[in-house]
Amino acid sequence: MADRSTDKGTPAAASGPDPGSAEALLQLWLARVENVDAVWADMTPGPSADAVASRIGAVPKTFLDDRVRVVALAGDILESDRGRTQESTDVVTVLDDVTATGSSAARRGAAIALWLWAGEEELGPLVPPLARGHAARALAAMAFRLAPVVDPSEWISDAERRDEAARTFLFWSGQLPAGEDRDTASSLLAMRDSLQRNGALAASAAEHAHRLEVTRKLEEARAREAAARYTHE
Repeated sequence: MADRSTDKGTPAAASGPDPGSAEALLQLWLARVENVDAVWADMTPGPSADAVASRIGAVPKTFLDDRVRVVALAGDILESDRGRTQESTDVVTVLDDVTATGSSAARRGAAIALWLWAGEEELGPLVPPLARGHAARALAAMAFRLAPVVDPSEWISDAERRDEAARTFLFWSGQLPAGEDRDTASSLLAMRDSLQRNGALAASAAEHAHRLEVTRKLEEARAREAAARYTHE
C-alpha cells in the first residue's frame, strides 16, 4: 500500500541518511575516493603506533568539548608561516563538513587528530615528528571513516581501539609506524579495522563505493563522447 501520510498532490521528500548518521559520514569519506595503493607508495617513516596511541590517551578534555569549534582549533594548531596553502584550504573544507554534519562523534574524531599535532607543542615532538602534509586526509579519515564506526570515547578508554585510531591516523597521514615494514603495518591495520568487521556498515560502504565508481565511469564515457563529437565537427 502506498504511503498516504503526505498531502495529496505533494510529492514526498527524497529520503536519505541523517547527515550525522554513520552511513552519511561514511559516504562523505567514500566521496573522497582515496587511493590506498597510492598512500602506501608515498609512505614516509613515522613514530611508533604505541607513541601515537599514548598521545591519544592523553587528549585534554577541552578538545572533546562539543562547544569548541574545530575550524578555529585547526587554525591555531596548523597555522603556517607560508600563509594559506591548498592543504590548509582542504583542512578548512573537511572541518566545515564535520561541523555541518552536526555529529559529535565526527567532531571529537577530528579534534583528537588535531590534538596529536598540538601535543607536539605541548608535550614535545614525537620521533620522527608527525607529518602535516596530508592533514586534511587524516582529519577526514578520523572523522568520517573511523568515528562513525567506533565512538572516539573508545579510542581513549580501550587499548585496542586506541591502537586502531593511532594506526588509522598514521596511515592516512602517510607515515609508516616505526619498527614496522609495509606488510606488518598493513596486517596490523587490517586486523584492527572496525569498519571491515562491521558487516552491515562494510556492505553499505561497498555498495556506495560501487555506485560512485559507476557514476565516475559514466561521466568519463560522456566526456570522451563529447570530445569525440567536438573533434569531428
